[in-house]
Amino acid sequence: MYVVTADQVASRTDADRVPQTLRALSALRPPTTRGFERTAGDEIQGVSDKPEGVLDVVTSLVRDGHWRIGIGIGPVELPLPDSPRAGRGLAFVAAREAVGAAHPVPAQLAVRLRVDPGMPRAIREVRTRHTWLAEAALILQVRLLRSRTAEGWEVTDLLSEGLTQREVAQRLSISPSAVSQRVRRAGWQEQQRGEELACHHLSLADGMIDP
Repeated sequence: MYVVTADQVASRTDADRVPQTLRALSALRPPTTRGFERTAGDEIQGVSDKPEGVLDVVTSLVRDGHWRIGIGIGPVELPLPDSPRAGRGLAFVAAREAVGAAHPVPAQLAVRLRVDPGMPRAIREVRTRHTWLAEAALILQVRLLRSRTAEGWEVTDLLSEGLTQREVAQRLSISPSAVSQRVRRAGWQEQQRGEELACHHLSLADGMIDP
């Protein structure tokens, strides 16, 4: 299971961005397993059982530009309560460690794993390795997304809805070649490949698939 904890950067000198961010995250489809909510002050938290859900959340928060992100991987107590604030388990502990570890990192993102102490050492080491690799892939994603312009987001938003580049050109009333240029500058293909890589390592870190 994945727990994502995020806190607002420079919240003491900035407006409270929690309400608008919660609205943006609630619009993600498919939704997270347990939707995000304010946990304390400028902090929000949500739970997902799928790595693709984690990627969607990360993309949304990085695009917003005001969040420090911690991703915790590990078991949780089931059944999950309706509120993430009432959740218990090692994934919640890992998320707390991750958001703290994200403070000094330029990407403002970290991934941490917590597993049962009784897990065989070899398996624990494999999962720890994939946690580190997932973090590396996500840091590269952050760098790519931060460099995207408003025009780039406009095009990639439409592509993510399933439109073809020709359909995007018609929607925006620009030429297909202009769309192609925006797509290249936005790093759309690189984003898709990076998401596949990050999801692969997140899955292995959570023990969802065999290494």
